Amino acid sequence: MAFSEPPPRLGEFDSPPENPFQETLRAAALIPFTPAVNATGQPAISLPSHWNDEGLPIGIQLRAPYGREDVFIRVPSQLEQAAPWDMRRPPVSA
Repeated sequence: MAFSEPPPRLGEFDSPPENPFQETLRAAALIPFTPAVNATGQPAISLPSHWNDEGLPIGIQLRAPYGREDVFIRVPSQLEQAAPWDMRRPPVSA
């Protein structure tokens, strides 16, 4: 089973010259659920469903069968109405 993790900190994707693909492999580990959906063309969406102790959104990915956007779009709409998130903002640091 694949698990995701919070976003990386700035600079985590710097690859050393002796391993130029290190950042690509690191990025792939952060998006374990996306490639299968992209390859099959399924409609999918990631929605914030919870927030961690630092205020970062934790998302859930919803998928629908190929070509069934008509059914798929109803679920995210209902979730957003039940648990509005549009006014939540994670803390910003630079």
